[in-house]
Amino acid sequence: MAFDFALALLILTVLFGLVWGLDRAFLYRARKRRAEEAGKDYRDPWPVDWSRSLFPVVLLVLVLRSFVAEPFRIPSPSMYPTLKVGDFILVNKFSYGLRLPVFHTKILHLGEPKRGDIVVFRPPWSKNQDWIKRIVGLPGDKVVVRGEQVFVNGKRVEATPIGPYAGDVSDQYDRTIMSRQGMVLDENLDGVHHHIIETPLAHFAPDVPNGDNPVTVPQNCYFVMGDNRDDSDDSRYHGCVPEKDLVGKAFFIWLSLHSMKRIGTVLH
Repeated sequence: MAFDFALALLILTVLFGLVWGLDRAFLYRARKRRAEEAGKDYRDPWPVDWSRSLFPVVLLVLVLRSFVAEPFRIPSPSMYPTLKVGDFILVNKFSYGLRLPVFHTKILHLGEPKRGDIVVFRPPWSKNQDWIKRIVGLPGDKVVVRGEQVFVNGKRVEATPIGPYAGDVSDQYDRTIMSRQGMVLDENLDGVHHHIIETPLAHFAPDVPNGDNPVTVPQNCYFVMGDNRDDSDDSRYHGCVPEKDLVGKAFFIWLSLHSMKRIGTVLH
């Protein structure tokens, strides 16, 4: 099982809080009085001292990470050219509502995902991982993918060719895309313009299962796809992503190992 950082933070917060709180409630005064009677300067035992010092720190990290923004590192090339492997991004945790850490139960509704949003989610088919894709279909939409063409509610999603993909030759994924004659297109999802990549020679991409039959996106579910269309494991093969499995909306690249120019990029 993968290491759960949120669970570790919650355990540490509860542990440090209990040690510090119980000591102050039941033991602190008695120990201090005995130290003063013995004519010694009082000092907290090291477990209490550590708990008092670390409790505010881990509590702050837990609150920020659970309810404000969470860092995320891009693990795969499925979102090229928008996001590259190794990019460090921030995920807005309150765009779609506040959830309890670890349990992921929504406690406050704040908004709905929109078509074109880049979302981080825990896929039902791989619960111990976080994935990142772009929302193409909303609840109630009828989505059809025929080869490189995407249709939503009977209307073809506009994708304007820009030209051959010209990436960084030092990046192995860029080299792969260029060797397979990757083409860059400007896709328009309800006014959200972004670049996608189509690779005609991507023989590793399986046939799209819904190429002939429209998929109706269920309520509280979202049809997601990667921007690197021929190298993305997404809703075409696994089905939609339930709303309860959304982690948040990706919105900012705060560090990139590929180019300084990518740092500070606002995602759309």
